This record gives sequence, structure tokens and C-alpha cells, in this order.
Amino acid sequence: MQDSAPSPDDTSAAPGITWRLKLVVVALVLLAVVVVLVTNRWMSERFTETTRNRSEVRLALYSGNLLTELQRTSVVPLLLARDPALIEALMTGDFSATSARLISFQAEIGAASILLLDRDGRTVGATNRNLLGTNHRADAFFVDAQRVKDTVFTAARREAGGYDFTYSRAVSQDNKTIGVIVVAVDLMKYERAWAGLQDAVLVTNSEGTVILATEPRWRGLPLDEALTLRDPPSAISRALRVTADWAQNPPDAYLRGEAVMRTDARVPFRGWRIVTFTAYDSVRDRVNGILALEIMGFAILLAMTFYLLSRRAWSQSVSFQRESAELRLLNARLQREIAERKKVQKDLEVAELTLAQSSKLAALGEMSAAVSHELNQPLAAMKTYLAGARLLIQRRRQDEALSSFQRIDDLIERMTAITRQLKSYARKGGEAFEPVDVRLCVSSALSMMEPQLKQRVVRITRTLPRAPVMVMADRLRLEQVIINLLRNALDATKDVATPQIDILLSLGDTAMLGVRDNGHGIVDLDHLFEPFYTTKKPGEGVGLGLAISWGIVKDLGGRLTARNAEGGGAVFEVQLPILGKEVEAAE
Repeated sequence: MQDSAPSPDDTSAAPGITWRLKLVVVALVLLAVVVVLVTNRWMSERFTETTRNRSEVRLALYSGNLLTELQRTSVVPLLLARDPALIEALMTGDFSATSARLISFQAEIGAASILLLDRDGRTVGATNRNLLGTNHRADAFFVDAQRVKDTVFTAARREAGGYDFTYSRAVSQDNKTIGVIVVAVDLMKYERAWAGLQDAVLVTNSEGTVILATEPRWRGLPLDEALTLRDPPSAISRALRVTADWAQNPPDAYLRGEAVMRTDARVPFRGWRIVTFTAYDSVRDRVNGILALEIMGFAILLAMTFYLLSRRAWSQSVSFQRESAELRLLNARLQREIAERKKVQKDLEVAELTLAQSSKLAALGEMSAAVSHELNQPLAAMKTYLAGARLLIQRRRQDEALSSFQRIDDLIERMTAITRQLKSYARKGGEAFEPVDVRLCVSSALSMMEPQLKQRVVRITRTLPRAPVMVMADRLRLEQVIINLLRNALDATKDVATPQIDILLSLGDTAMLGVRDNGHGIVDLDHLFEPFYTTKKPGEGVGLGLAISWGIVKDLGGRLTARNAEGGGAVFEVQLPILGKEVEAAE
């Protein structure tokens, strides 16, 4: 491949300048898009949070006003039920001055209306004289007041919509009900006040039914039914709504096809809740204003970039002619570098093939060493059991010999499981997990180590809890870890006069299994769990036991640590999540 340098009168520099110009323009456009999107998201969240906080403050004010009105009016029936003039009127049947007295009370108290009913439910006194003579015998506030003998709150729905809220209380004389006083609570005034605001407000009772609302069609409906999403009236509205949803966080609800923010709070009265819906218009207006400024700034920057690049392109067209000679020299040098690079690339491919082959051989050696390391223990135990079985057969103790053969069969199954687990040193386990008692695993591991323990005089102490220590694990792999730790402890105490191994199992937030020896301790803690790291003599170990154990404990969701004991020796600790917390440990 040969490249020719441009001649002094070559005009091919212009396309290069156009390409750079396009690149700069695309970069500026992408930067503008990213900045606008990030700004839109951040400012929307900020202004939305500000709007939500203000809505919560207004909600607290609305709730406080409602509660104040309810609490203030709740005391009135108790006071009127003890008024001597009203009691005297009910006893004598003379109600000529009753309505006037109730009207004077209404002016002082500020209640919406007050009714005095006789024992038959007939209105004998009222602040609204048009209601005199009406019968409320079947109304809930009259029936409940006679039954409860206390101040009763009632919310009754009107036929034309809306609700009447009343406090009623029985008027008694000599423990006999002689009438009922009814005081109306004017909560509709808050509804009318809310209707003049931008927010949509509603109040629900303990059953979730809307009892106050700035939208009249909501009254008497369950909240979910009242807020049922209705499709916008046209395709243009639907498109605008989709665009708004894409440009901001998903809205809490839709009212009349517009996205709104929902804020609700509990009114500490009979399980009532108050909910407000605030439109996103104010948020979008503020965000759009900032976005417009940003877009204008990027437009000005883009115009300045066009101007600067056009001047630079003109100056470069002159400099390109002077540099044509230098480009020819660089072209020749580039040809030489390309030839050298091709040669280096071929050498690199050969080296990569050699490295891949070496890696395969190393992996094969690691696998062979691991299999040999893990099978030595079961083979040694099988040799001991076979010798014992032979001796038992010679003594014609066939039952005991069969027990030895059964143990040999168990060891063969264990060897099969080990070879299956060690097909790949880096394979992750976990498909054979089951509830396992760590105490049984310790006992099984000690049983496997029985031939080695009989060859030497080693003091072994076990401290195990009485209750089961259940973990979710692969039983064979957990026993494999304990055997490796015990075997390392035996090797560490080989030159000690009175060798001792302590096994401690405790149960807390996790299951903790500790294996301590009184050997010479650990020299290099940093490389202890690396594959093929060992301090043993050649032929005594390959340095895979702790590496395999570390990987197994990690697969079980636990942790294997090592440290030197204060009094000498080494301590290995296995922490495993107890049964029921393995999911939490995995997270």
C-alpha cells in the first residue's frame, strides 16, 4: 500500500475541513441534548420537590382547619344538653322561646345550625324556623343519640349530593331521654374555599368514600372510582400527555386528562384522610424557562463555532500547501512503520498461541494436583478399613467386617463426589445445597481423620452446642473444608511435644467454626489462601487445601479467615450464615 502526498495546488483539503466542521457541530448538538436532558430531569425533580413541600404545608393547614372546626363544634351539644331552659321547655312542652334561645346560642358559638327535637323526633326548636315541625324520627343522628347516650357524630349524604355533618346528644332528665339536641358542622365552607384554589382537594372517611371534594362528581364515590383515568378528548391531547410523561417523572394521577401530583395526609378524626392534587403546570413553566435559556446559549455558541471554524479553514488551506513536502516524508516513514508493525503483530500471535497452550497445561496440572490432594485422605481411610476388615474376616467376625465394607463404600461415593466437584477448579457450586447440621459435619470429618489421628498422640477438644447448628450448604464440600483444616492442624503440630487441636463451634448471628492448634503459627498470612502456596517440604503437600477450602466457603456464602493465636499456634475460623439468613447473606 502506497499513499501519495497532495500536490501544492491540490484542493482536497476542503473536504477535510468540512468533515471536521460536521464533527464539531455534531459534538455540540450532542452536548446540548445531554445538558438539556440532564437539566430537565434535575430541575424537574427539584421544582417538583419544592411544589410537593408547599402542597404538604397547605395540606397540614387544611387538615388543621377541619379538625379545629370539628373539635370546636363537638363541645356544643354537651353544653346545650345541660341548659336548664331547654330542659324546662321539653318537660313542659312550652317551646315559644326555644328557637330564639337557639338563635342566640348560634350567634355566640358560630355553629351552622341547631335543632332541638322532642322524644318523638319532631323539631320543636331551630335556628332556621322553616324547619319547625319537621320529623327526624328515622334519621341516624336521632336514633344514635338515644342509643349511645353520648355525643354522636353523623355524616349523612343528601339526595342532591353532598353531606350533612352533625353532632347530636340526648337531653335527659331523671335518667330519661326527653329530647335530642342536634348541632350542624359547616364543613362545606372549606370545600367552597378550596374550590377557589388551583389544587383539587378531597376528604375521605374511614371506608375510603369521598365526603368532601372540590369536584362535585366525586362525592359519595370510592376514591379509586373517583380518580378513574379518563382518556383525553383528542389525539392531540394524548400526544401532549405522552410528551409530558416522557419529559418528566411519571405523574401520580390524571385529572381531566392533565398530569397532577398527589399529596395525602391523615386527619386525626375517625380515620379520615385528606388528599390534594396539584398540577405540574407551574413546574413545567419554570423548567421550560431555564431550558429555553440553555438552548439559546447553545445556539449562540454554535454560531460562534461556525464563524471560528470558517476562518480557521481558510488559514489551514494556505498552510496545507506548505506542508505537502513534509507529508511526503512522513508517508515514507509510515510505510516503514507499517511493515515493522505487521512483523511485530505476527510475533505477538505466535506468543499468544504459546501462552494459551501453557495456560491449558497449567490448568491441567492444577486439576490433577487438586484431585490427588483431595483423594489422598479417602484412600488412606480405605486402606485402614481394608486392613481392619481383613483382620476381622480372619477372626470370623463377618458382621463387623461388613460394617468396614460399608464405610469403604461410603468413601468410594465421597471420592466420586470429589472428582465430580473438581472437574474444574474455578467452578462455582451450590446446586446440592440442603439444610446441614454443622455438628454432624464435624463428627463425620473426625471419623474420616480417624486413621491419621491413631498414628499420633494428639489431644483433640471439641466444644459443640447442644442444639443443632443448621446451615444451608453442600454437606460433602463442608466436610471437605473441615478435613482440610484438621489435616493442616495435624501437619502444623508434627514437631510439637504435646500436640493439641481445639474445635469450637458457636452460634450467634452466624455459625462460627474455629480450629486452633498449638503449632508454630502462620508465617505469611497474605498469601495463605493462594493456590500452590505451601510451607511444607516437597512431596508433603501442593498448597491447594486452603485455596480449595476458601473457594468452597465463599460459594456457601461464608468467609474463611486465619490468624495467629496469642499463645502460639494458628486459628482458622469459618463463618457461615445460619439457616433462614442465607438469602440475607447472599445479598
